[in-house]
Amino acid sequence: MNTFLIILLVILCLFVVVSLVRGIVAFMKTTKIDLETGRGETSTDMQAMQNKMMFARIKYQALAVVVVAVMLMMAQ
Repeated sequence: MNTFLIILLVILCLFVVVSLVRGIVAFMKTTKIDLETGRGETSTDMQAMQNKMMFARIKYQALAVVVVAVMLMMAQ
């Protein structure tokens, strides 16, 4: 069971990193669009992607914390 939880924790950590990188890329694209247009108008698609990736990152982090809590409870 402990091995399964460790594997699950590693997978969740990878999901956190992937969603963080995707969110940063969406942010960079939005910034690039703002700089190129010069008007301060942002791409709503990129903003939606940023929000989606932020929510996904928070969700995966919360699940990882739950896995760690379960592992700590099992250790006692």
